[in-house]
Amino acid sequence: MAAATTLISGQYVPSLPAGWAAEGDVKRFKSLSAGTHRSLEPVGPQYLAHARRMRHNRTFSEDDRIEAEARAKKVDTGDDDGDISEPEDPSMLTREAKDWKSQDHYAILGLSRYRWKASEEQIKKAHRKKVLKHHPDKKAAAGGTEDDQFFKCIQKATEVLLDPIRRRQFDSVDEEAEVEPPTKKQLAAGGKAGDFYKLWSRCFKAEARFSRIQPVPPFGNESSDKETVEGFYNFWYNFDSWRSFEYLDEDVPDDNENRDQKRHMERKNTNARKKKKAEDNARLRRLLDEASAGDERIKRFRQEANAAKNKKRLDKEAAELAAKEEAARAKAEAEQAAKAAEENAKADRESAKKAKEAAKTAVKKNKRVLKGSVKDANYFAAAGSAADAATIDKVLGAVERVQGQLDPTEIADLAGRLNGLTVADEIKSVWSSEAARLVGAGKVKEAEVAALA
Repeated sequence: MAAATTLISGQYVPSLPAGWAAEGDVKRFKSLSAGTHRSLEPVGPQYLAHARRMRHNRTFSEDDRIEAEARAKKVDTGDDDGDISEPEDPSMLTREAKDWKSQDHYAILGLSRYRWKASEEQIKKAHRKKVLKHHPDKKAAAGGTEDDQFFKCIQKATEVLLDPIRRRQFDSVDEEAEVEPPTKKQLAAGGKAGDFYKLWSRCFKAEARFSRIQPVPPFGNESSDKETVEGFYNFWYNFDSWRSFEYLDEDVPDDNENRDQKRHMERKNTNARKKKKAEDNARLRRLLDEASAGDERIKRFRQEANAAKNKKRLDKEAAELAAKEEAARAKAEAEQAAKAAEENAKADRESAKKAKEAAKTAVKKNKRVLKGSVKDANYFAAAGSAADAATIDKVLGAVERVQGQLDPTEIADLAGRLNGLTVADEIKSVWSSEAARLVGAGKVKEAEVAALA
């Protein structure tokens, strides 16, 4: 008997052999881990689809069917997410194709609100929608005229905008993308300080599309710090613009027979570009001058700088005055100290002089006492007889020698011992002991003071 077969996905799969057992014939390498409960949330397009189903209370199959029908309808009608929704100007529909250079390519494709910000995908979508609407064959089928002038304008606009170089040239002269600077009337009508910064910010944002350096510093607001404001104006006063004006060049003949005329036109176009570039730089400079002239932040920074400068000057003057006063005070103190020192020195000199004079007086007085003592002792002559001149000279000479070897203190001491003595023997005893002391000290010779022994 043939083995039974099973039909799976259009293929017959042989039946399991007889005697096959799952437990015995299956080799287990690993065991499955325990199940884990996780909460999953949709993100991105899946989240949007989930939200759409919840909002319209659709099932998955219903939502897929409805969205597929909507996409098919967009392809048929050229309705691309509402990117192209601006109404067409009737006068634009009557344009001549030969005047394509003066046409607004963005307006032709319905991208006026996007302009230089329009992406390549948006340009392609806009072109597809315009073609579906204005193709000559479709107009003819609808019973209209076969005029294809506007259709050619559409084709030319798409051709220019999808070419990066030619689009850049057109954007360089696209006046519709420019934002005029605020007038005094607009600024006055605003009534708020913030309007000044909002209006000028729009203007500089429009100009920023020409900058080679990106991102461009923002204009800021009334609370911007000094570094931000200075960075903005420094950037724009040194603005590096890629803007060129080739799009406005006059056509140059391509035939080789008019070479001179071709070179003439090329020089003319080059000079015209330079002139327009210089005019644009001057225009931008005027914008900056006008904006900075009315910028309250710059006025505030200048006032703060002047206040800081004045404070620094005043602090410097105060420091100089304090230094002068300190120098004058130090000088006065030095002069006063010098004067006091001089007075003290003078007093010391006078005191020393007086002390010296007093010492001299004392010495003189003590010497008179010494000489008077030998006079009172009758110059040590024999009792009852007067001393002769030779004896007096001899005694006084010995007294002079002793005095010459004594300092003022010793003279005073000797005078103190002699003072009040009246007996000749007592006086002579004092002199004799003093002479013996000096002889013993080797200050005088014994013969020199023999009259006092």
